[in-house]
Amino acid sequence: MLQFLQSFFSGGSFIPHGHCYLWKPWLVWMHIASDSLIALVYYSIPVILVYFVKKREDLPFKWIILLFGAFIVSCGTTHIMDVWTLWHPTYWLSAFIKVITALVSLSTAIALLPVIPKAIALPSPAQLETANCQLKLALQELANTQAQLIQTEKMSSLGQLVAGIAHEINNPANFIYGNIAPAHNHVQDLFSLISLYEKYYPCRIPEIHAYAEEIDLDFIKADFPKILSSIQMGSDRIREIVLSLRNFSRLGEAEIKKVDLHEGIDSTLVILQNRLKAKTNYPAIEVIKEYGDLPKVECYAGQINQVFMNILTNAIDTLEESMVSCQKVTLVRTLRVSGKTTDNGDAILLPNDKPQIRIYTKVADNNQVMIRFYDNGCGMTEEVKQKMFDPFFTTKSVGSGTGLGMSISYQIIDKHGGQLKCISAPLEGTEFIIQIPIHVKHN
Repeated sequence: MLQFLQSFFSGGSFIPHGHCYLWKPWLVWMHIASDSLIALVYYSIPVILVYFVKKREDLPFKWIILLFGAFIVSCGTTHIMDVWTLWHPTYWLSAFIKVITALVSLSTAIALLPVIPKAIALPSPAQLETANCQLKLALQELANTQAQLIQTEKMSSLGQLVAGIAHEINNPANFIYGNIAPAHNHVQDLFSLISLYEKYYPCRIPEIHAYAEEIDLDFIKADFPKILSSIQMGSDRIREIVLSLRNFSRLGEAEIKKVDLHEGIDSTLVILQNRLKAKTNYPAIEVIKEYGDLPKVECYAGQINQVFMNILTNAIDTLEESMVSCQKVTLVRTLRVSGKTTDNGDAILLPNDKPQIRIYTKVADNNQVMIRFYDNGCGMTEEVKQKMFDPFFTTKSVGSGTGLGMSISYQIIDKHGGQLKCISAPLEGTEFIIQIPIHVKHN
């Protein structure tokens, strides 16, 4: 055994491998350089693999990578032995290292067989990128849905509040409205009775005459009917406001039904009336309504009213900001007929320093209606216009807006099979154009 080990690590009766090359320097050095370089590269690869495995704790099949590294080390060692045997004929040791390399290679190949189907099943980078994009889209859709639910809940709460106020005001308003006519008749009867007393009893008692002079009975006769008329006008206005509030809230109307869009616009304007009035910093906003002859439109009335509210609110905000940031707004559109129409013949707002909102409706082609909202504010840049319908985009200061109104409005109009477009440029005002079909296509 000892003799075998001595012969194993010694040359014995063998001659060095260099004799086969006749010790030609260039040939010998070519083998030395190539085998040494191959061995160096083989030894560096496992170091890189170990570093990679250590950094990627989540990597599957780590053991196969380490086994592959052992195979590479053994291959590198065989090349070192090729250099060694050029001068030292220890062929038994070289053969033993090759046997180890063969066993490691065979083990690696066998171990790879069950791993290959699992590795093939792993997603490719392109598939991972596609899945990642799908997850991003799903996350964005989820965020948009959540934002829409929040905004819808807010509008629903507003609708309930408006409906509640309308209901509470309606009862006393009806009480006042219903009693004006009887009160007017009773007062006329009393005045007639007084006139009869004055006619048939001309000699009035001094105390009565003095009191009549004190209260100015003639003035009361002339003024009291006017007071009742004022009360009549006020009650009519209250009834109009209540009706507008009820039309705006549209509670319980979750289904598609035919509605008058003009009623929805008017109801929204009634709710925004306080913001249209003159204030300390800026004048009143004039609303010009140019309504066409529209038929009743099939739609979700509450949602369409929500769109009107968002657009008109943005227009009022824009005009208020324009009065601060723009000293004078000029309109540079090309006018065609007496300065009152655009190139396509539609009416537009003429240049005017006074803040204005113009609402124009008409029946468009393809069985659709068009509603246009125009304000003569400062307008917006192309960059802002491109992001107008993006969720959470807003040009308002922090806390002043959520950036959801126009995005949800766009989704509502799209849900109705229509289009919502924005036309604007700096110093040219802003126009929102809504087109929705008169009859909804039911699935």
